[in-house]
Amino acid sequence: MRSALVATYTYAEFIGLAFAFLPIMALSRVKHRGDSTRRVPGRWMRRFGKLTSQVTPLWKFRVEGEAPADIRERAYVVVSNHESNADPFLLSHLPWDMRWIAKQELFRQPLTGWLLTLGGDIPLRRGERESVVEMLDECRRTIRAGLSIMVFPEGTRSKDGALLPFKDGAFQLAIECGVPVLPLALTGTKDCMQKGSFLLHEAEAVVRVLGVIDTAGMTADDVPRLRELARERISDAVQKLRGERAAPAGEPLDAPPP
Repeated sequence: MRSALVATYTYAEFIGLAFAFLPIMALSRVKHRGDSTRRVPGRWMRRFGKLTSQVTPLWKFRVEGEAPADIRERAYVVVSNHESNADPFLLSHLPWDMRWIAKQELFRQPLTGWLLTLGGDIPLRRGERESVVEMLDECRRTIRAGLSIMVFPEGTRSKDGALLPFKDGAFQLAIECGVPVLPLALTGTKDCMQKGSFLLHEAEAVVRVLGVIDTAGMTADDVPRLRELARERISDAVQKLRGERAAPAGEPLDAPPP
């Protein structure tokens, strides 16, 4: 009974905050219409995601690891595993700006779609070459303007949390634009909201910022090697994080950054 009430409250606060943020984000979009990166409207979108997850008693999120010192001045291609629709709420706690790639269907939803559009995230119609070309062009413009791109290279959520094969696009983009790849490993979000379900559950989740992968000197021939290196690092870190979450009570975990 308590879980149902808390989940109902969580949906209610999501809707309430969405309506509160919509006019703010609309004004920000107009004010910063000359900025092709949509940096400031996107920042409001992440504030919405962070605040929404902070005010629900269901979820407890934390960030571990050190962000690159120059991530606020230069662009990275940021890649993460994808467990759940709760992932964006967790990743909104990361302390830097990014422009996200999201499937076109999300932009058509009420509230969520309006927020994504106003926040300046980049839509992708999966399986349509024209949409892929448009998305990559927009990513290139954003990276050249100094703003990072956020990509889920699996392309979809895993049903059981197992890491799916990575697609090439994010790694081709990083090599072509000459920017580093920043891998992230997350776990716990599949317990927040399982794939194919709108039910919310009490859970703890963590995202760990991993070491930067430099692409200097790489060419298109290095895409498979870069892709598998990023996947291996994320896979290893996810397994470690899951082991830490399952550790006996009182066993110390890695301390989060101050």
